[in-house]
Amino acid sequence: MPNFWLGLNGVPPGERNAVYLFERRAGPVMVAIALLAIPAFYLEDLQPAPAQRSVGAFIDLFIFGAFLVETLLMLAVCKQRLRYLAYNWLNVLIIVASGLALAGLDSTWIPLVRLLRATYVSLAFTQLLAYLRRTITANAIPYAFSLGLGAVLLAGLGFYWLEPTVHSYETGLWLAFTTAATVGYGDYVPTSASARLLAVAVVVVGYAVFSLITASIAAFFIGESERRLQHEIYRDMKALRTELRELRQQIDALTRPPRD
Repeated sequence: MPNFWLGLNGVPPGERNAVYLFERRAGPVMVAIALLAIPAFYLEDLQPAPAQRSVGAFIDLFIFGAFLVETLLMLAVCKQRLRYLAYNWLNVLIIVASGLALAGLDSTWIPLVRLLRATYVSLAFTQLLAYLRRTITANAIPYAFSLGLGAVLLAGLGFYWLEPTVHSYETGLWLAFTTAATVGYGDYVPTSASARLLAVAVVVVGYAVFSLITASIAAFFIGESERRLQHEIYRDMKALRTELRELRQQIDALTRPPRD
């Protein structure tokens, strides 16, 4: 049974196979699009230049349009439309949050708009975590390491760009790693508002990656135990079939009428 609190449970049971195939293919793309909320938040709320704010607004518009189109397409192919919306209420919240953020871009209610955008970024991370939960398998370890490595490399560049106390990319990488691992040595810390926002994102991604790796390792050992159990069952069944065949031969030999 799906966990409704995650709000990303895919297509409900009872739909056509083509609907499930479309949802599986669109899922990773929509997660990547949702994560674009992070640079949009940075460009719109933490940069004063009008050109950068315009780029952030364009990203918000792209995310809003992508999720709206994807949701409308899924509703068009699904027979259980209301149930699909209930299963995927997180997508609906992302559409509403991004739409309200766009509508309030030039509003005087700047604190409310920023709160909407911060909520919007949190929803994007929630969608990432929900998608990772659905893809946990014993083979997910390489993907988790790739995700973690890419996040640290990008975060190192971000800290080098945003944090005034970081003067080299190597130092930015070190700050990104200690932040993602939640080690907190204290030799380098984010001091600017934008670097702290990036640190929050890195911590959330770090938790997601480490949780995925731990779950994948557990799934690997559980899978090994299941394979051993299946091998033992197969061996026992093969031995049982051999014994049954020998028993039938013995019964046939005993019941066969004697030759004259």
